[in-house]
Amino acid sequence: MDRSRLPIGIQTFREVREDGCYYVDKTPHIQRLLEGGKHYFLSRPRRFGKSLFLDTLKELFEGSGELFEGLAIHGRWDWSARHPVVRLSFGSGHFGTPGDLEAEVADRLREMEDAARIAGPPAASASGRLRRLIRALHERTEHRVVVLVDEYDKPILDALDDREVARANRDYLRGLYAVVKDCDANIRFSFITGVSKFSKVNLFSGLNNLTDITIDPEFSDICGYTEADLDETFAPELPGLDRERIREWYNGYSWLGDDKVYNPFDILLLFRTRRFRSHWFETGTPTFLVDTLFRRRVRSVDLDGMRASDELLSTFDVDAIAPEALLFQTGYLTILGEELRAGENSYRLGYPNREVRQGLNRSLLDGMVGDPSRRLAHGVQLYDLLAADDVDGMRELFHAFYASIPHQWYTNNDIAEYEGFYASVFYSYFAGLGLDVTVEGSTNRGRLDMAVRFEGRVYVFEFKVVEQAGDGAAMTQLLERRYADKYRAAGARVHLVGVEFSSASRNVVAFEHAAA
Repeated sequence: MDRSRLPIGIQTFREVREDGCYYVDKTPHIQRLLEGGKHYFLSRPRRFGKSLFLDTLKELFEGSGELFEGLAIHGRWDWSARHPVVRLSFGSGHFGTPGDLEAEVADRLREMEDAARIAGPPAASASGRLRRLIRALHERTEHRVVVLVDEYDKPILDALDDREVARANRDYLRGLYAVVKDCDANIRFSFITGVSKFSKVNLFSGLNNLTDITIDPEFSDICGYTEADLDETFAPELPGLDRERIREWYNGYSWLGDDKVYNPFDILLLFRTRRFRSHWFETGTPTFLVDTLFRRRVRSVDLDGMRASDELLSTFDVDAIAPEALLFQTGYLTILGEELRAGENSYRLGYPNREVRQGLNRSLLDGMVGDPSRRLAHGVQLYDLLAADDVDGMRELFHAFYASIPHQWYTNNDIAEYEGFYASVFYSYFAGLGLDVTVEGSTNRGRLDMAVRFEGRVYVFEFKVVEQAGDGAAMTQLLERRYADKYRAAGARVHLVGVEFSSASRNVVAFEHAAA
């Protein structure tokens, strides 16, 4: 099988097709969109192929039939109908200071007005200029207009550190997007994409005919690659790579469809480098996310197994940012399961894959320690101690974990007063190594705090917070409740580790170990 060019960083459909790049055919989704409605909204994490999908729509409506030869939609489309396309993209600008957004929109509208040869002075407002542009294009071409908006939320996300600017940008965009409804008779199709899903009440109040396909099983793989895509499209790239390891590292994103999907950026970088690394995670620093989790007292041990409703997953606005919505929409958590509770959909959230679990927990530790090199050194030591099966040697290292957290971090963060905070630091160090960590796993005698699997061994931890050095209550609970039994039954070698923390010294004051 011949290998094709990897479309890394390419967001234009024409370049992908003309340069012979690999392409996963998404046009069946376009056909379903056109048959089922007119105005759509889609939220997906960054680098998931949203811009390429919008550019595919642009080329389709502009009648570039030669680019679609061999694709599913080619024989089902009237290539003689060429619709004018109005496209707004906010991906390349930065909108953190007052006036940035207004200047960018004015530049984009002027470019489109010049291209459409619209004469005369512009309307007084951006909304007026956009309205005039859409109606003029419809009148001139006698074909209704297609409106495409990419990174619709970036002007708000860029300004979240300055809430006044963020609110101003939100209100400005609300008026701009309302034009889509005002010009409904002039519009053939509209598609709006972004990372976040701001509530309709706060941003799309004027666009109540917008169909949200973010959590829709029919469009769950509208962006991203499925297992079948890897087999059918990327088969020449797979030899020499461990398929199960590819799944562990990069698969797992779910929007309720039958198939979980891969982030395209990860897969393409893996095929180029032939190395398993955090390709997607390393392209963005989740500083705002980490700060929000600390501020909202969300512990790392709680992340893998969060629950959320439809309403909560949509609760994202300048003044109301639910951690569950933030984690889900930005791609750090995904949907693991769905069930109906009291007449309302309930979703169980969790990490999609090893890359995200490992990367986010490292970022959380960096946020506490403030020195990534120290966190890295501790992680290397921990891995070496596990490899040597040196449980007793871990006590000193665990003590160093907490000693490395600056005193002022405790005084500035309420989460440090939570009992689970101490277990969270343990969890994040193990998860940051990419290990198999289970939190509060069920047994027939109760719930243990944490279990770590490593090379055929299981380390079962119980944590207690005490005022001063305790009396071995953590180890007593491990032994009395026989937490080791189910792991021994599976043939694993088990270590029981009882850890006690002092709320006064904020460190380990008791550490007991027993082989079981």
